[in-house]
Amino acid sequence: MSAPVPQPPVLPVTFRPTVTRAVLLTSAAALFVAMTVMSLLLETLSGGERASFILTAALFAGVLVLLSRPKIVADDAGVTVVNLTARRRLAWAEILRVNLRHGDPWVFLDLSDGTSLPALGIQPGSGKARAIRDARALRALAEAHGVHGAGPAAPGDTG
Repeated sequence: MSAPVPQPPVLPVTFRPTVTRAVLLTSAAALFVAMTVMSLLLETLSGGERASFILTAALFAGVLVLLSRPKIVADDAGVTVVNLTARRRLAWAEILRVNLRHGDPWVFLDLSDGTSLPALGIQPGSGKARAIRDARALRALAEAHGVHGAGPAAPGDTG
């Protein structure tokens, strides 16, 4: 027996791993502050060494901020997928299928050009039940707005 198809959420809607994002941004701020304060309190450091401490703190914090970027924004015209370093805008007609199979680290979108796009904004690692709910909501949106529909579920497909 398959799961009931949920009603699509009201657009616009944003999917993102909020707990992971909060942890990453908090950690980035704490790391930057701690390393900066440490560099200022160590009296044996020269000005250049202090600057290198602060620059290193900024680089580490920047990586954590980059890791907090992923999201999926759906609106009437389509979907914007923001991954770590890339952003891609898709029309609804380009999305053939929304996949979240058992063991997948995030959602994959099967596209009309024959490729698959990872969408890191929905990740089971930060809450399996929420990821499945979000994947089903995105699938319902794709079915409601897309030309091609989402197609049949793949074996082991949970989203």
